[in-house]
Amino acid sequence: MIERYTRKEMGALWSLEAKFRKWLDVEIAACEAWAELGEIPLDALNIIKERASFDVKRIDEIEATVKHDVIAFLTSVAEFTGSESRYIHKGLTSSDVTDTAMALLMRDAADIIIGDIQELMDVLKKQAFKYKDVPCIGRSHGVHAEPMTFGLKFALWYEEMKRNLDRVQRARETINVGKLSGAVGTFSIVPPEMEDKVCEKLGLKAEPVSTQIVQRDRHAEYMTALAVLGGSIERISVEIRHLQRTEVREAEEPFSKGQKGSSAMPHKRNPIGCENLSGLARVVRSNSLAALENIALWHERDISHSSVERVIVPDSTILTDYMLNRLKGILASLRVYPENMKVNLERSHGLFYSQKVLTGLTEKGLSREDAYAITQRNAMESWERGVAFKSLLMSDPDVTKHLTSDEIDVIFDINDYLKNIDLLFKRVFS
Repeated sequence: MIERYTRKEMGALWSLEAKFRKWLDVEIAACEAWAELGEIPLDALNIIKERASFDVKRIDEIEATVKHDVIAFLTSVAEFTGSESRYIHKGLTSSDVTDTAMALLMRDAADIIIGDIQELMDVLKKQAFKYKDVPCIGRSHGVHAEPMTFGLKFALWYEEMKRNLDRVQRARETINVGKLSGAVGTFSIVPPEMEDKVCEKLGLKAEPVSTQIVQRDRHAEYMTALAVLGGSIERISVEIRHLQRTEVREAEEPFSKGQKGSSAMPHKRNPIGCENLSGLARVVRSNSLAALENIALWHERDISHSSVERVIVPDSTILTDYMLNRLKGILASLRVYPENMKVNLERSHGLFYSQKVLTGLTEKGLSREDAYAITQRNAMESWERGVAFKSLLMSDPDVTKHLTSDEIDVIFDINDYLKNIDLLFKRVFS
């Protein structure tokens, strides 16, 4: 029975016990396939399936002498199995076992991460609708641009997570391959139908053509999908960090009872969770670069990729699982301050209406250049004097000879900016 790992078990999945269990799954599936082809006696297969096991400490002891982890593993298995162990690993090379088992582990890790993404998307959707109609200022370059709603931020993140979900699901299928084709992939001892049987038993696709290993572009795609996902997590985290700044304070991550923000300043409530996620995203990105470096190996293989993967694959999957769950917790309990959003909307004296003023003037027949100059002149004066943009326009004859006060009132209606929010939500959530 092939052991499957589910949610909250990512760390256990990458234990030595779990790794060797997957190796044994591959070896037993190979014995079953050989038996079906008449190459192993059924009574020997039954003994193997009944007795085959291993001891992690014993494997370490043997490896200290033989300096080969697969041989040490097989020796430990033989100590449990007895004389029938001569049929185990028949016709296989080490990478037939380790690469096929790695696919099983990476597939299980992907399943956990897919579940994490789906749970995060549930939180994003809930928050999107909760704040769907709460106006806030949109910013470009960190400067007031035009109004939007706070819920639209969550809708945007939800749509991005859809793409991440698709990428991870595709990467899961890309890595979901096994190979049992021998030393250079030519089936010199193992027949192709045996590989087909083993892969079918394990729920894998057979690699159409391989060398001694499954080619590492597959692993690089998987690791890159995690890196892009980490980038999305960081993007959300950076936004919350900006929104939590004292001068903005439109939202902040949860701060629990008894929590302390600084050893020196008791008033501090810092976005440490989001900062943590920003830092961890850098690790996942750097690991994807290492995976890309693993693609180019010597001839039919070397083992320069092996040492790298022992670090980067467990680390990135464990980190991604952690990051998704931490972000989910932050967003689910995010403190949101609509009253501060309203205050911040007013900080720029109505300047965010400038594009509508520009458009209104051009619709009255002015050239875009002249309309821009008039609008910008009033906007700059509003900034420098701290005067309401609308009042300056109302007193500017270059404006009032083209736009009536009623027309200016219509332009300065914030609801016009929000008229398509329902449409955007329908696009994302329908």
